[in-house]
Amino acid sequence: MSPDYYRDASPESALKDTIATIEHIKTIDPHYDIVSPIITPRFAPSCTSPLLYSLGALAKSSGLPVQTHISENKGEIELVKELFPGHEHYTDVYDKHGLLGPRTILAHCVHLSDAERDVIHKTKTKVSHCAVSNSSITSGEARVRWLLDGGIDVGLGTDMSGGYSPSILEAARQSLLVSRHVAMKPEGGDKAKLSIEEVLYLGTRGGAKVVGLEDKIGGFEVGMEWDAQLVSLTEVTEDGILPEEDDGMVDVFGWETWDEKIAKWLFNGDDRNTNAVWVKGRLVHERKS
Repeated sequence: MSPDYYRDASPESALKDTIATIEHIKTIDPHYDIVSPIITPRFAPSCTSPLLYSLGALAKSSGLPVQTHISENKGEIELVKELFPGHEHYTDVYDKHGLLGPRTILAHCVHLSDAERDVIHKTKTKVSHCAVSNSSITSGEARVRWLLDGGIDVGLGTDMSGGYSPSILEAARQSLLVSRHVAMKPEGGDKAKLSIEEVLYLGTRGGAKVVGLEDKIGGFEVGMEWDAQLVSLTEVTEDGILPEEDDGMVDVFGWETWDEKIAKWLFNGDDRNTNAVWVKGRLVHERKS
């Protein structure tokens, strides 16, 4: 289904190249403190069964995380049925090839069945919710509340091949809106709605848990790494005067509660509100005044 120049020569060559990439990253960051390799079958339709088995075995032997896509759109699901006829469902393809587990991240999960949710929960596999991408290419709406109620860890992703923004803040606001669309469906209801607090959780602690770093990042507890950003909002004076410097679209007037300020930032904030960013305590970005 793909042109020759886009294919691996063989499952063996794909595995060899994957191992070579892992070894290369080790030379840059031996302990994977900043950069970690992640085993990535593009998605089931782009892989043969022998390749999936070999990647599953590599994940087990190396202990490295796995990421792939699943149930993004209905046409994809039908294709998987055609290509892997001996499997119960899409999730079963990954499960039987040894690719599910606590270190596996499944992107999308838009059209999962109840049985698939049960498998994901049983294997402690994680989910990356890509609201911007799913909306941009009309894949559908992932039922995040349904996933959470099923005991599944969920974080936010972007899938920039289909979405329009790499911003997790944008992913958070769109996740909130997508949950409203789920709520508008007969099977949804108000319970399906995600709150401001919940989508910010999914973008911070939720994401940290999905990538296996919940004990290091995602919060400000003593002993955790200082991964943080300094956010500023535009303060309007009593005379209604704005400062000369452009601090984005979030204006505060002094009467807002803390929750209201956070809500304003979620819905209208962008990179102009980010004054500084630290990774593991190291300043990596500073907005010059």
